[in-house]
Amino acid sequence: MNGPLAYFITWTVYGTHLPGSEKWWRNRSEISLPPRPKLEEWCRNQLRYPVLTLSVDERQVVKSTVALHANIRKWNLWAVNARTNHVHVVISAQSVLWNIIRDQLKAYCTRDLRTDFSRWRGRPVWTKGGDCEFIDTMDELENVINYVLYGQD
Repeated sequence: MNGPLAYFITWTVYGTHLPGSEKWWRNRSEISLPPRPKLEEWCRNQLRYPVLTLSVDERQVVKSTVALHANIRKWNLWAVNARTNHVHVVISAQSVLWNIIRDQLKAYCTRDLRTDFSRWRGRPVWTKGGDCEFIDTMDELENVINYVLYGQD
């Protein structure tokens, strides 16, 4: 098999995880960076839309959309968890780059959220990009699935 066993993909809801946040943040060259309150404040002031979080019903739409799209594409969806401010997906897709998977899932989730919930129309739903960890062993896969399904509360 070419590539990793699976991808652990995460993306966030628009405005909920800003650079400089004390919770966690990354840039393109670092794994994890310390809080930078002035940077976070500057980024907050640059937001063009109010920060919204996903309701229980919206989270269900995201989960259903991810599962449906994975099924259509014949990708192996190991786990999905839509939280109020981010989404985790553990997925395998032979010969498909993780960023393609992420971008397709975000696009279809955006479409379905905007169709079902008017508050998402005419505004961004997600932050740009997202994060990915490559899962290379069955032990890593089991651990990340457990984290996504049970380790979030």
